[in-house]
Amino acid sequence: LLGRGDRAFDYYQRINPSRREEISEVHRCEPYVYAQMIAGRDAPTHGEAKNSWLTGTAAWNYVAVSQWILGIRPELDGLRIDPCIPADWEGFTAVRRFRGGEYHITVRNPAHVCKGVASVTVDGAPVEGNVLPVFTSGVHQVVVELG
Repeated sequence: LLGRGDRAFDYYQRINPSRREEISEVHRCEPYVYAQMIAGRDAPTHGEAKNSWLTGTAAWNYVAVSQWILGIRPELDGLRIDPCIPADWEGFTAVRRFRGGEYHITVRNPAHVCKGVASVTVDGAPVEGNVLPVFTSGVHQVVVELG
């Protein structure tokens, strides 16, 4: 929301379970699941994950990453594209199915900004703003340029 893509992605990386693989003998949890908690400094099993698979964290992180970092959000009027990414990213691609249409989205970041949509085209035609029209069928090419 504040446009701090570098910070948002850093936070995501810090809680990403796959980042704990190098301490798996301490963490003692599968590297692909979120734990409900991790034992703190004063615990006898400091760093150990507890209650894996008993949390909704994975689903909420999917929402955080797909809708707020990549910025692909479903809304009543259409599909909003409003990325908030690290400035060093060149961009990204994603495929999103929405209300019967399939959107092949390419985001380009030539200015290396964290946030700010400069232009949007759908199937080669410019779109005013950053809310994509609703398509009930077909595959549609979307190009978003940040800047």
